[in-house]
Amino acid sequence: MPRLQPKPQSVARTLLVVDDREANLVAMEALLGDGDWQVLTVNSGEAALQTLLEIDVELVLLDVQMPGMDGFEVARLMRGNPHTRYTPIIFVSAIAHTRESVLRGYATGAVDFVLKPFDPQVLKHKINTLLSHEHNRRNLQLLTQQLDSARAFNASVLSNAAEGILVVGEDGLINFANPAIAQMLHSSVEALQGTALLDHLAAPQMPEAWRESGFYQHWRSGETFRLHEAQLHTATGGILPVALSSSPLPRQQRSMVVIALDMSVVRNLHLQLETQAVTDSLTGLLNRRGFHQALSSALARVDRDGKRMAILYIDLDGFKRINDSLGHDAGDEILCRVARVLETCMRPYDIIARMGGDEFTALLDSLKHPEDAARVAEKLIELISVRHTIDGTEVTLGASVGIAHFPDSGQSVEELLRSADMAMYEAKRAGRQQYRYFSQEMNGRAHARLTMEENLRSAIDQNGFSLAYQPQIILESGKLRGFEALLRWNQDGGYVQPNVFVPLLEETRLIDQVGKWALREGMQQCRDWREKFGDELVMSFNVSPVQFSRTCLLDNLQRLLDEYQLDPAQLELEVTEGALMQDLEQSCEKLRQLRRLGVRVAVDDFGTGYSSLAYLRHFELDTLKIDRLFIANMLDSPRDAAVVSTIIDLGRNLELEVIAEGVETLAQRDWLIEHGCQVMQGFLVAPGLSLSQAQAFPHKVDWQQLDDSASH
Repeated sequence: MPRLQPKPQSVARTLLVVDDREANLVAMEALLGDGDWQVLTVNSGEAALQTLLEIDVELVLLDVQMPGMDGFEVARLMRGNPHTRYTPIIFVSAIAHTRESVLRGYATGAVDFVLKPFDPQVLKHKINTLLSHEHNRRNLQLLTQQLDSARAFNASVLSNAAEGILVVGEDGLINFANPAIAQMLHSSVEALQGTALLDHLAAPQMPEAWRESGFYQHWRSGETFRLHEAQLHTATGGILPVALSSSPLPRQQRSMVVIALDMSVVRNLHLQLETQAVTDSLTGLLNRRGFHQALSSALARVDRDGKRMAILYIDLDGFKRINDSLGHDAGDEILCRVARVLETCMRPYDIIARMGGDEFTALLDSLKHPEDAARVAEKLIELISVRHTIDGTEVTLGASVGIAHFPDSGQSVEELLRSADMAMYEAKRAGRQQYRYFSQEMNGRAHARLTMEENLRSAIDQNGFSLAYQPQIILESGKLRGFEALLRWNQDGGYVQPNVFVPLLEETRLIDQVGKWALREGMQQCRDWREKFGDELVMSFNVSPVQFSRTCLLDNLQRLLDEYQLDPAQLELEVTEGALMQDLEQSCEKLRQLRRLGVRVAVDDFGTGYSSLAYLRHFELDTLKIDRLFIANMLDSPRDAAVVSTIIDLGRNLELEVIAEGVETLAQRDWLIEHGCQVMQGFLVAPGLSLSQAQAFPHKVDWQQLDDSASH
């Protein structure tokens, strides 16, 4: 903005002489004609007013006594007109006036009175002085107008600037905010004024003390401070990306001006460009570059948390034939269909990409077992290898899958992709529509695991499971308390250990079906044994964490109890400490519901899990089962003996029944009786019995006969 300057005034300044006598006008014109001004003369007040409207006059010499309109009236009318309000007037009169008339003249706006005859030099001096004052007044008026115009211009610029503008004082408070910044922050100018600048800054992190911030430090140094990637809080709770620059104002203002540039559009455009750079335009999946980035990030994360992951490299079998015979449009449609299949069967956090052509990749994160990738591969092959109809033509597609597992098959992006690619070509050489691991050993484990899972499903469909019944004996009397129903699986005539197949049932969620069958089978048997063993026989069932967490557990139990007309106290559910500790609030509520139902609850393998007395006092339980590991070592290990003794005392004090598992010798039995344990189960009395063996089990064990038999 240029410095304000008054416009140069005309050198020939104009005087207006008003007198009704022509001789006086001629005399004044002769007297004043040699000055550096222009002299105009008129002979009446009316003519004077007309001339003032047409010509810019800087000084008026006005006769007081004139016919018609006298000098006082002319002066009054001049002061009433904005154009002549400040024009200097010198009254000229041939007669002396009274004090009242002189005051009247000054009141109408005269700046001086001159009586005839007068000294020409004095008059000229007065004229020069008044013209100089008028000249200065006009210049000042012009400067004021220019200043007002400049202020209006600056205000218009600030109000209409697209960028946000703040003026921040040396105390960090906002003194001025333009409409643009208020709109950007969804606020108002009034709401922003007086607030701290740092309160609006979401990023980057700044010191809490204003004087330690970059804004203040640069202002003190007289330097510009820039933040190219900053974020501001909006009044609606959002975040606005901005570029900020702060520049110091002149020292006397003790402030800085902060410019905020809205970067939302630029940021969104940048994100769009980044997305396009890592996205396959045909399928909408990640492209090769995007998959490399995702895999690199996953590797860094896996190194920290120790979780496993696998890469699937998928190549379509028969795609080239379809592409060549039906055209590229048909090929593109097939690729899009495969992409949707991949999205459907993968978990939300798995990463899928099209590497180019008919090759796809998938990153399976957070795997519990390396073999789990094989299950996904089989599912993919099954879903892709179907007949597709393209433009009325049926075509057959297949898929070959290579699997590389981290860290066994590689620890870098390049190694893992190369290993998965090699495994995929091995699957093609083996006959296509198959999967192969990069590791042969893992191939075998995956195959064995999948085979076992398939056999488990067959066993469920063909009722291939059975129950064994292990007696539980009251130590003091030898009386039969009840049986623990144990799940058994005989595959092809061979016995499969529960610790092998039960975890697989839980992982595949097949435990729900098997668990329901076991409950029904065992409760039906308890009803059938009512005549032989009585109404107080207790049937115990192991309940997996998966079953225990199901909301339908109580409804299923109530239905079975009603169906088989059993006393709820005859049913005991054995739950591990780990299952109870997964969700304490839910576990406490579930135990209260079981207690209201009347079903007994036992903590299985007590002491080996997450046992805590602080939590145990909140659980509504009936039984503690001491793990067989403590029983096996308690006679030789004072520590194990102390643990067993403590659990027995704990059960007694909490009014809980205590059952010792895995009792195999008379010495163990005697020690347990001596320390007040109520119930035992184990090979000393019987292993898990078949249905016919359990049917023949006595109501009471003869301890004396057992002692005599052992002594011989």
